[in-house]
Amino acid sequence: MAREEAKGFTKSTAWSFALSQGGGFMLIQATVASFISVYMTDTVLIPAAVGSVIMLIATLWDAINDPLMGGICDRTKTKYGSFRPYLLWVPAVLTVVSFLLFLNPQFASTGAKVAWFSIFYILFGMSVTALTMPQMALIPAVTKNDAERAQAIQLGIISIAVAFTIASTFTAGWVEKIGSYAPLMIIYGILAIAANLWLFRSTKERYKPEVEEGRSILKDFGVFLKHKKLIIMLIVWMMASVGYGSMFSTSVYYIMYYIMRPDLIGLYMGILSIGALVSMMVIMPIVLKVFRTPTRAFIVTQAVTLVCYVILFFVGNKSLPLLFVISFIATAFSSMEQGLINFYVNDTIDYLMLKEGVSMNGMVSAIKGFAYKCGSTMVSSGILAILAATGYIANAIGGQPDSAMFAINSLRFAIPALTCVIIIVCLLFNPIEPHRAEIDEMKEHLKANDEV
Repeated sequence: MAREEAKGFTKSTAWSFALSQGGGFMLIQATVASFISVYMTDTVLIPAAVGSVIMLIATLWDAINDPLMGGICDRTKTKYGSFRPYLLWVPAVLTVVSFLLFLNPQFASTGAKVAWFSIFYILFGMSVTALTMPQMALIPAVTKNDAERAQAIQLGIISIAVAFTIASTFTAGWVEKIGSYAPLMIIYGILAIAANLWLFRSTKERYKPEVEEGRSILKDFGVFLKHKKLIIMLIVWMMASVGYGSMFSTSVYYIMYYIMRPDLIGLYMGILSIGALVSMMVIMPIVLKVFRTPTRAFIVTQAVTLVCYVILFFVGNKSLPLLFVISFIATAFSSMEQGLINFYVNDTIDYLMLKEGVSMNGMVSAIKGFAYKCGSTMVSSGILAILAATGYIANAIGGQPDSAMFAINSLRFAIPALTCVIIIVCLLFNPIEPHRAEIDEMKEHLKANDEV
């Protein structure tokens, strides 16, 4: 594995990585994750059934192009490295696309609305992919030190949680005052551009991917699939996406239609967001220290979340204080999954290096993105498809049929509970854990060579 002249991993490296993942980038993603479905059905007035098809096509394509982007990153050769160049221009593209996604031109025909929304939602997903892949691949290319990686990941989780808290809690109020999501996308985009420029300046790729000449992106994907047990990691990444995405994407519908209190949307989203912040900043470091490994911590936190969701499915609408308190607890334990799954990206990169002798930072990051986007597809298109199938009526507070009410309650709590069960089962059979000692020995050897 080739390397450049060493540039140490510093606090600037860790913080710039954190803000590139969180900061403006996550403000944009959180706004889309929390509000895009209800924006599409209730503001743009695209029927839910049509919207589900748009989401399905867009997110399926988004999942497919993840491995393509990962392979392209691994094969990018510039004086700045393989991953850092994308930090210079992709955030600007994302900003423009996000602005246009929420611009909402007042077209007379539904067809024109569908076309506009479809184009920019697809481009939005591609822009996120083009930035997420090099971000995720960069840290393993900068350091092989587990403590330094963990520092970057944990600071990134905190940054993500803060940004998600801000976006989920205050976006609805800000939009009510300024009348549109679009101006917020410009502000958030400027912050994303600044953070990624800082990450570019504070890093150097010391461990570069060496791609065999003539080796195709498809062959890279085949290397991963050769190790069939790693499918368990795909399932974990996918279910984490489903659980986390449905938690936020269905909450607006749940409070508006199931609880029938649209005035409480901001408060409830704020409770969830603060729960996510507490999860990342407080609970995650504690459970990692107590249970020592990400796998044990992950299993415990998913078990607690499962219990909370089962309770809320049956009695969530009986008492608002009960709903708020248990929702906070559930979110405080479930949200750290977004950080814990990143440990498995680094683990998988190291595992393939151990077994195959190849560095596939970009491809593994992309495969994780592929699985995560598949989960997003299930959430974004699935929610709208289920609502359409059960007779959901846009803006009909107090007028939803019983079938739609049951669907909204199930989407909010039953589906995330099921993902907890699946994740726990998968982690009990984590295929990388038995090779931990070999991986640690390999990394020590690489670090020793780096110091020579």
